[in-house]
Amino acid sequence: MKDIFERLKTGELIRLDDPEFFRVDEVVSRTLALSPALHAATSVDEVRTKLSEIIGTTLDSSTTIFAPFYTNFGRFINIGKHVFINHACSFLDMGGITLEDHVLIGPKVNLITENHPLDPKDRRGMLCKPILIKRNAWIGAAATILPGVIIGENAVVAAGAVVSRNVPDNTVVGGIPAKEIRSIF
Repeated sequence: MKDIFERLKTGELIRLDDPEFFRVDEVVSRTLALSPALHAATSVDEVRTKLSEIIGTTLDSSTTIFAPFYTNFGRFINIGKHVFINHACSFLDMGGITLEDHVLIGPKVNLITENHPLDPKDRRGMLCKPILIKRNAWIGAAATILPGVIIGENAVVAAGAVVSRNVPDNTVVGGIPAKEIRSIF
């Protein structure tokens, strides 16, 4: 049987009464305990160091993240080189979030990998799907990327957009729900 972390990342329904749910709670508690130091950081280097502690991987020195930065889990965030993440972003990463190299994330962007079933009897359970933001993509201010979405290479998501479907390479999308606006090349 797969452990709860594997099941989260493969999109299986995880109920609060799952016998392994305590393991999720342990990671969340650790992340909550480490977050105040992240938010109190006074330099980009310190933010990078504190976020590296939360995600369990050393972030490359070419990556810049501005605090505050919010995550409820942290363990399933992967950030490439030369990435820029602006102020007040929120990453809910139980399904996995990957930012490839040279990605730009505007302020107040939400990357949400977690969802709940529509059926009321299962609604408190979680369904997670990963988000992948490919190389050189740019996510505009206050955009929201929903579970399971892939943002293509060189793609641009306009400010305020809500993205519920994959975005092809070299494409600009915007609106609610996000729709293709134009091609870049």
